[in-house]
Amino acid sequence: MTEPNDLSSAVLRARFAASLGEGARPSRWLAAFADVPREHFVPSFYRQDGQGRWYEISEDDPGYLEAVYSDTALTTQLDADGVPTSSSSEPGLMLTMLDALDAEPGHRLFELGLGTGYNAALASSLLGSDNVVSVDVDPDLVQRAQQHLHKGRYRPHVFAGDGAEGCPDRAPYDRIIATAALRRIPQALLTQARPGAVIVAPLGFGVARFVVAEAGEATGRFLPTPAYFMQRRHPTKAPDFAGLERKAGTATSVPVADVLDRLKFPLSLALPGYRSCSWRNDEGEVTGVGLWTEDGSTATLHASGRARQIGPRRLWDAVEELVSVFPEGVAPAREDFGLTVTPAGQRVWYGEADGPSWALYRS
Repeated sequence: MTEPNDLSSAVLRARFAASLGEGARPSRWLAAFADVPREHFVPSFYRQDGQGRWYEISEDDPGYLEAVYSDTALTTQLDADGVPTSSSSEPGLMLTMLDALDAEPGHRLFELGLGTGYNAALASSLLGSDNVVSVDVDPDLVQRAQQHLHKGRYRPHVFAGDGAEGCPDRAPYDRIIATAALRRIPQALLTQARPGAVIVAPLGFGVARFVVAEAGEATGRFLPTPAYFMQRRHPTKAPDFAGLERKAGTATSVPVADVLDRLKFPLSLALPGYRSCSWRNDEGEVTGVGLWTEDGSTATLHASGRARQIGPRRLWDAVEELVSVFPEGVAPAREDFGLTVTPAGQRVWYGEADGPSWALYRS
């Protein structure tokens, strides 16, 4: 298929791929970024104005192609309430995760989270379409991704379904990648991976890279790169801030800024899927922070040093536990965390495998 902007797209792609590779070790994936037209997979996207209202940008709008070939995540789908439900991830992060796979032509790859289909096309460029399997839970997304893929020459095997179940008909896999945030590693993916297979998956606000051994065991560490992928969809209760107003609260020495910054990543592991918000005064200073999980458990911390919590999970207790592991002045780096998977369970740990750890419970 020939499009009016093919020439400018090719030029932008080449510059784009070169910019992704600047200052980094050589990557065989850069040729894929130069080869696959991202605009095929993002024919339009959404941005927010100053009031937080979403508006659509399409190929006829000024700056569209330049935005497509920028190192920026692009929101591609909103639900009826205007909440983003799909995006084209930041290409620099995509490159980091693809590099972490250490994949070679001929390796068979399973991808959990087809999305726009762009990542599956990149994988097909290096590994060959017959070796790439990708699944998404949203049938409409899968249909659109297939249409996007059909604009080019790549034909990976894609289908709608629960990515946590893998695709046993095409197993075993040499490499597995997830492009949606997980709470734990699905057991089906572990059983469908060859011994020695590399799995790269977002956990919390980071990305874990680990190697599968015999009998479904695996171990590895987190990459240093931050990652904020969309969560797999779960039924969620609203935070109970009104109920907290009836709680007296307890004194705490934890600064509000720690919850928003220093402890943000370990909190995402200790409280999988947690959400947060903050309040500010007229001067823009943070006066409080709120945390909640999908079961309705809610906690708040006021800048005055008073914390409240309500619900089946004691969220503030989890914060205080992290403070005991990471006292003031200790900013834990993502690469200092690791992951161990055994048939008995999954846990993330800090420092060494026998260090402080947090179990990854089934959702």
